Amino acid sequence: MQASRAAPAHPSPRGPRPPRQLKEAAAIDVMLAPDELQTIFNALPDVVFFVKDREGRYTHVNHTLVRRLGLKSRAEILGRTVLELFPPRLGGTYFVQDKRVLCGEIIENQLELHLYPNRSPGWCLTFKRPIVVDEEIAGLIGISRDLGQPDDRHSAFARLQRALQHMQAHYGEPLRVQTLAGIAGVSVAQLERLFKRVFQLTPQQLLTKLRIEAAMRLLHSGSSIAEIGQACGFSDQSAFARQFKATVGVPPRDYRALACQSPDAVIGTIAELPGARSGTVATTAGEA
Repeated sequence: MQASRAAPAHPSPRGPRPPRQLKEAAAIDVMLAPDELQTIFNALPDVVFFVKDREGRYTHVNHTLVRRLGLKSRAEILGRTVLELFPPRLGGTYFVQDKRVLCGEIIENQLELHLYPNRSPGWCLTFKRPIVVDEEIAGLIGISRDLGQPDDRHSAFARLQRALQHMQAHYGEPLRVQTLAGIAGVSVAQLERLFKRVFQLTPQQLLTKLRIEAAMRLLHSGSSIAEIGQACGFSDQSAFARQFKATVGVPPRDYRALACQSPDAVIGTIAELPGARSGTVATTAGEA
């Protein structure tokens, strides 16, 4: 009986295969010390960098925070908490946020408006996370990045501008993201992605920004808190108060009192921003 033989393998159309090569992804196992991070962030004037210990006291900050607090050196900040560096109403809110992070919460991409003793209000996106050492939280690290100019060179800018103009004209009304997507001529998923690319914000974040800016202007008038909330598109006064405090750091009533005490510190450039008239969103910001 003739032994069977396996059929010869068909040669690969691409020729013989080269020996298998193992490719390793580039990697480096290095822990950057806070001092080194501080030095790196000193070169970024539009970013505030900070590290705090488990009591919420600053241990590292970059030059941007020093300047924005109107101080001359880090020594005036280190070892102190936000309660000692910010006005009482703001410091208390920032301190509560720090405590949440020190209990394990991670804050990412949170839209905030910061009020500094020596400068106009500014919008930013804040990131904070706990520092874990030996499975225990030893402090927190974070940045607040200024919200910059929109990318008006992006190919989708013109169509997104139409959606933004609709938001500016109707922020006091209920707005659906599907409606905005239709105005821009894109899908909902595309709208979300393009808004983040061009404006650095989601459609909902940008709508919140427009509503809070309008509320800040109206809080310098004699209108009641409830009337202002309704005029700015909030369902009720409590929803308005919660969103305002989460974004600005103080409730509407306290913001109004702060404005009466030091109007120059909070009126700032909100009503004068180019975006208030032309549809762009130009802002600068800081840290909590």
